[in-house]
Amino acid sequence: MALKVCKNCKKILEGTNKCPECDSEEIGESFKGKISVLNPEQSEVAKNLKLSKKGLYALRIG
Repeated sequence: MALKVCKNCKKILEGTNKCPECDSEEIGESFKGKISVLNPEQSEVAKNLKLSKKGLYALRIG
């Protein structure tokens, strides 16, 4: 199954056309780079990217 990305919150999705994180239906198929956030409270990278929840996120939506 192809990975998709929410254009609103950058969450990487699999097999859905609606983001469970922000309820957006603005879904794209093109993105570059990904980051897995395991502990957003202690991650400097997550803070810089303004990610507050665990999950797999795209670095850039293309």
